Amino acid sequence: MSLIKSKQRIADHGEVFTPAWMVEAMLDLVKGESERIDSRFLEPACGSGNFLVRVLQRKLTAVELKFGKSDFEKRHYALLALMCTYGIELLADNIAECRANLLGIFAEYLKLDEQDDLYQAASYVLSQNLVHGDALTMCAADGQPIIFAEWGYLGKGKYQRRDFRFSSLSKSSMLGQQGSLFADIAKHEIFSPIKTYPPMSVREIATTASKESA
Repeated sequence: MSLIKSKQRIADHGEVFTPAWMVEAMLDLVKGESERIDSRFLEPACGSGNFLVRVLQRKLTAVELKFGKSDFEKRHYALLALMCTYGIELLADNIAECRANLLGIFAEYLKLDEQDDLYQAASYVLSQNLVHGDALTMCAADGQPIIFAEWGYLGKGKYQRRDFRFSSLSKSSMLGQQGSLFADIAKHEIFSPIKTYPPMSVREIATTASKESA
């Protein structure tokens, strides 16, 4: 694979792609986290997903090892693995490719077709977790503040969603909190969610997009 799409894109955006061997070496530095199903990864310049693809693949391997004998648990924990994967990308074609790459890996692992509720739910999750925007300004392409959804699995097929402003999450790290994205945010009022949703099933998540556009 070429490490550049065009010299003009390098000049305009500094765009280059990390080779696979380097991705693996860097993820091995945080091997335990990269192979934990519910660890949250944010790539602030995710491109077409070189890092996020490998993170998801590692997480799905962990899902298979732990829940492979139960189709119900495997499907729901695989979605949780996807839910814990985040990215921001400045270029529209890259973010579209990144979403497609991750969705393809997820669908292939669970042998889903596009009509499956789980496929539709995963597509919606990626539309929320992989943002077309600028990590430096913390704004989406439409100029609005970047909002990230914190997803949690409650068990028995139900998920919890809470929305946070990216700018607030970044302040968390500046205050020296330990942990990954969303860690310990409940301890500080400034990190309160801007919206909390009732528990949702896969089907309810799958239909959220159509409800929001109605």
